[in-house]
Amino acid sequence: MVTLETERLLLRMFREEDFEDYAAIFSDRQVTRYLGDGEPLSRATAWRSMAFIVGHWQLRGYGMWAVEERHSGVLIGRIGFFNPEGWPGFEIGWTLKPAYWGKGYATEGAKAALNYGFSNLDKDHIISLIYPENIRSIKVAQRLGEKLEDKTTLFDKEVLIYGISRETWQAKIISN
Repeated sequence: MVTLETERLLLRMFREEDFEDYAAIFSDRQVTRYLGDGEPLSRATAWRSMAFIVGHWQLRGYGMWAVEERHSGVLIGRIGFFNPEGWPGFEIGWTLKPAYWGKGYATEGAKAALNYGFSNLDKDHIISLIYPENIRSIKVAQRLGEKLEDKTTLFDKEVLIYGISRETWQAKIISN
């Protein structure tokens, strides 16, 4: 399994010892309000969520990384890919502890993941599924170069489909 490094982040595989921090992150209503049904996760559900991520890597060869702040070693969230059976497309997503919002970590980690998705996984198009009220995530998607492409329904709620093609991503990299 793959590890990615950025200036401030380590994107690595989840380990069993991450569970306490993972459960704490996803028990916070601020974190979960724009995920799934919007409800905080119980410890049992958080365990299943983390196990799902590990299983996604095993079955698909890619998935969500645990995001660790490099200088502190603190687990601050998850960033990576999600594409279970029946999903609307190959999705990149990000979820961080509120204390780490507004610091550019989501954009920094997602840029590294997008680069991996286009360069190593040979994807032509990557999407992000975002609730319309989630302005912070919409801004991250826009900073990544994603554009609003469509809408769909997930968990009985409307979500926006932001997306970016490999061509657009490569042009963005060249221009920066």
